[in-house]
Formats: sequence, structure tokens, C-alpha cells
Amino acid sequence: MRKFRKSSSIVAQAVTLAVACMALAAAGTATAVGNPPDFSQAGGKNHNVEARVKPIIKIGQLEFRDLNGNGKLDTYEDWRKPIDKRVADLVSRMTLEEKAGMMQITSLGRTDADTINFVGNRHIQHLILRDGLAPQDNATRNNKWQEFAEGTRLGIPIVFASNPRDHVTDTLVYEQTEAAGQWPGTLGLAATNDLNLVRDFAEIARGQWVSQGIRKMYGYQVDVASEPRWNRVQTTFGEGPDLSAAITRQLVLGFQGQHLGPDSVAETIKHFPGHGPEWRGLDAHNTWGQWAAYPTAGSLFQYHLAPFQAAVDAGVSSIMSYYMNQDNSRDSFQLPRAWWQSDTQQFEEVAAAYNKTILTTLLRDTMGFKGYVNTDSGILSGEAYGVENLSLPERFAKAVKAGVSIFSDNNNPQGLLDAVQQGLLTEADLDPNVARLLTEMFELGLFEEPYTDPATAQTIANLPQSIARSDEANRESIVLLRNDQNVLPVTGTKKVYVEVFAGANSATQTAKLQTLVATDPSLTVVNTAAEADVALVWLRPSVYQRPEHDYNDIALSTLTGVDVDKVQSIEATKPTVLVINLTNPWVINSVEPNAAAVVATFDVKADALLDVVRGRFNPSGKLPLTIPANQTAVDNNAPDVPGYAEAFDYAYRNHANDQYVFGFGLGYDNKHHK
Repeated sequence: MRKFRKSSSIVAQAVTLAVACMALAAAGTATAVGNPPDFSQAGGKNHNVEARVKPIIKIGQLEFRDLNGNGKLDTYEDWRKPIDKRVADLVSRMTLEEKAGMMQITSLGRTDADTINFVGNRHIQHLILRDGLAPQDNATRNNKWQEFAEGTRLGIPIVFASNPRDHVTDTLVYEQTEAAGQWPGTLGLAATNDLNLVRDFAEIARGQWVSQGIRKMYGYQVDVASEPRWNRVQTTFGEGPDLSAAITRQLVLGFQGQHLGPDSVAETIKHFPGHGPEWRGLDAHNTWGQWAAYPTAGSLFQYHLAPFQAAVDAGVSSIMSYYMNQDNSRDSFQLPRAWWQSDTQQFEEVAAAYNKTILTTLLRDTMGFKGYVNTDSGILSGEAYGVENLSLPERFAKAVKAGVSIFSDNNNPQGLLDAVQQGLLTEADLDPNVARLLTEMFELGLFEEPYTDPATAQTIANLPQSIARSDEANRESIVLLRNDQNVLPVTGTKKVYVEVFAGANSATQTAKLQTLVATDPSLTVVNTAAEADVALVWLRPSVYQRPEHDYNDIALSTLTGVDVDKVQSIEATKPTVLVINLTNPWVINSVEPNAAAVVATFDVKADALLDVVRGRFNPSGKLPLTIPANQTAVDNNAPDVPGYAEAFDYAYRNHANDQYVFGFGLGYDNKHHK
């Protein structure tokens, strides 16, 4: 059996090359990649500057951008000055309208006119990218809008943001990946149980993002996945608070570095204080799914805060609040008595974006957070839970007073201006928030060099060393759950029946997997299970949101995309390798017992699966989720407690007496990985 080896030295070379290329682009010189320019530091930033619209001011051999075009070097333009001095100077020059615009982040306009309106007229300097352009095209477009921003009154640059865009996925949820990715899903990264790999991923992705001019991430989603029916389990790191915390630390340090700098991507860790305890798994984008639920005493502090504390300790730049509402009737004791709203009311019954106890008392005062709070999308409108009776200016005012600095997916700052004009806020109330946002911009080096080189962006994206490391991650993420009949690995010449169960996408995905399997000269794909030596069946279900809105359904059925009767028929016909893509911990007791072998995937490349099936890689992954024993276990689960910690016998147990619990995984020696 051939086993792939890690190539950490190659990854280090790739990261070094990426950083060197970015330095080269920033310097605007012909310096060789192996000898990047010397960036002298002052005020925490490099002195290599580029202006495409405004003049350059020269003082001796030093250059500065004249961002307001007044012909003199102002404090905020002087990279030699401390950042806090530069920020204070710029805030003092900004109008109320410019400050209100700074506190909004919206999606890039659908048309150039939209973007011109957002940046030029409404003074919005934070734009979210929600598409998947090629890296070279992305960099070209971002440069175009940075030129426009440079031409505005104060020349404040744009911060381009994106949701995660580096992962394989086929079932898009709200945590969408806006670009085709090479890496396994986030659950897959967790399943590798390899923190060095996670750090490599973050550093490789950082180089790719920075080279394209994307400097802020709406991620990662580190909510502890304690409710198995939640439709966003797919984009968490699973149900383990300690593992999620360890991963979070590596992600923040990998994307940001020890401190934000010109080669950093600022992280926005979400959704504080933890979106996992979603009532019956319902979708909080809808009113019927708005409720957080903490029925287990102490669960908030015991299980849900650890990843966020890890992010704070690593120096995360921003944190996103969730918008689930609190209903005290659903909650057991969680908060210190001194934090209660009254003797009878523990939580203020509003979304976290409006909850001062959550954002200020807990996050900032108790956990030590120094960055800024970014709301989730929609909290001013459709997901304004608990504040439905407030006017728009009143919602802005309450959120700012709770601790919010920037409002997501809002392209009109007028409501915030109205809050000031109506006396609900003062202009001075905005200043600390504007200062936090500008501090991030200065630390990222955007006031000196907001531009990137498109050709370099494409080169960095295509580095073979990076692709090789992502391939390793895909293989490491696969978990072997059962192989008691020793059907795996499938060796030698075999006839194979292949089928994918993925709801409406079943036929398309089956054809693709058949084509891939057929590239192996020792395997012959046959049309029926009866003709085969072995069957390869890959289940790729998706959560079914019941029209009754009583709970989200994760039982395998045609509703979730799986024809259980057909799966059982295949298993009864030939030895079946049953592969289950665990975007959620599905109820699998209808299909697991009669499989010859069972494998778990977490949004991976199909060729990585075949490497495991054919024995080219010895599976090493561990479950990041506990699989429930049956529907009764799901019905009785505590939404705020991870599956491994449930107070009853929650986990599925196979006929080999193994429990599919968090941390379980076999190798081809049939031993449980410790």
C-alpha cells in the first residue's frame, strides 16, 4: 500500500514564494522573487507606496501619497507616524456622512453605477465580493475600484471582503463559498485533526487572498455544532469546543499573522456567542427559526465560548454577532446574576447585535476583545429579532450602544445619520467605531499600497505546491467508520457498480463519479449491481426544512435526497462500500447495518475518496461530529450540548460495537485512531 507523505517543506516554499511575489508587486520593482525588497518599518507599515490618481509627495528619498490632494503631507498620510495618530487625524477630517458610510459594509454593486454610488456618494469603504472571478480578473477589478476610491475627497481605500472561498462544496448554505475551492470543507479540515495542516491552509490561502486584494474574511464560522439538525453545521468545525478553539487559533494566526500587516487578511470570526444552539435546527434567517436555546445549565460558557476566546487571544481583528433571538423560557441558568436584566429576566430578548450584555459585558469586558464587532446581514431588516417595533434609526442607535461598529449588507447609511440627527446618537458616539475600522485599514497597509499585480495573483493561485497540499488535506479528512468485512481497500481488477444519491443532482453526480472511476484501468464500471464485484455508493444528503417549521429533518429519505429502498437493495445484492457525506450527522440506521464498509466524507474531491478506496492512502481522519443512534436520539438531544456530551446513550453503535462518536476513526489495521 502506498501512503502519501506530507510536504511541509514544499508548503513553506510555496508560502515564501507567495509572500515574495506580493512584496515584489508592492515594491513595483524588478527585484528577483528570491530576493524580496527590504521593507523598512515605521509606524508599523512599509514605506513602499503607489498612487494612480493622487500625487506623490517626496521628502528626500521618501515617498508619501497625497490622498487629499492638498499638496502637503498630513499626519494621516505620513507612514512614519504611529497608527493611532494617523487615525485620530483622519477621523478629525471626516464629515458625519463619511463616518456613517464607514460603518456600513455592503456587497459589491451589481453595476458600476451601484458601486460608484456606494463608494462615491454614500462613502462606503467596505465591499463584499460574492462571485468567483479568476484570481487575475479579481485583482484587476479590485484595482479599478481602489483607483476610484483614491480619487475621492480623502482617498480612503476600500477593504474588499469575502466569505470563505477555498473549499470544495456541493450543497451551498448561507455560508457560501464564492469561488471554486481545492480544500475539503471545514468539517473536513477538522476531521484531519492536523493543526499543522490547518495552519498551512491558512497561510497558503492568505497569500492567494492578499495577491487578489481581498483583505477581510467573513470567517471562519467557529460555532460549536451542538444541534445536529442545524442547516449550517456543514460550515463549522464540528461539535468539539477544544478542537474548534485550536483550529480557530491557527486560522487567525495563519491569515492575520501575529499582528495585522501588509500581507494579512483580517478575520471576522463568527457568530458570537455561538450559533450552534439553534432551536430544533431551524434556519434563523426565518422568523420561525429565530430562537437560541440553552436548556442545559452552564452550557454557554462550558461549550460555546471557547473558539471565540481562542480568536480573541490570537488577536482577531473583528467578530460577527449572531442574530438569533433569546427567549428566557427556553433557557436554563447561563449568565452571572449581576448581568441579568432583572430578578426574573436573564437575557435581554433581542438578537446579539442589539445585546449590550453579550457584546460589551461578555465579549469586550470579560473576554478581553480589542477589535470591532461586525453584525450579520439582515439585522436591520428581516432579522431584526426583538427590535421589530423600533424604527430604523432606533435600531442603529441600539446596536451602536450595544457595541456594534459596522453593519453588514447595508448599502444606505441614512438610518445612522437619522439616528444622530434625531438625537439618538451623537457624532462622538460614532468616532470610536470609525477609529477601530480605520485602524484595521492602516494596519493592513492599504493607505500605502492598495493595489496588486493581476499576473502575480494568477501565479500564486496556481502554485503546484499549494494544490498538492490541498490534495493531502482532502485525503486526510476521510474517516473510515467500519471495515469488518475487509472489503477495503478495493484492490486488483474489479467490476464496480457506482451510484451517487444526491436528490435532484443524483444522475449528474453519478455520471461524474462513474467517469472518474473508469479512469482506473483495473476497474470496470458496470450498469447494475448484479454485474459487479463490489458497489460504491456515495450518499450526499441535504437538510430538509419541513413546511410545518417544527424542526429540520436529517433522517435519510427522499426528502433529504436518498432513496433508502434502493440503497438497501444494492447492499443486499453485492458487498457495498457505503460513503456518506456528513454535512450534518445524519440518521443512518436504515442504511448502515448492511453495508460491507462505511466511510465518511466532508465535502472532498472525489479522487481523494478513490485514493482511500483503492488503498493508495490509509485513512486517518476522525469524526468531528457524533452520529445519532436514531431519530429518537435526535428528538431528545439538548441543542446546546455536543453529541459526545449528551446525558443519554446518544451515539450510533454499529454491529462491531463501535460508537460513531466525536473523535472516532479507523485505519486499515482496523484500529481506532487515538
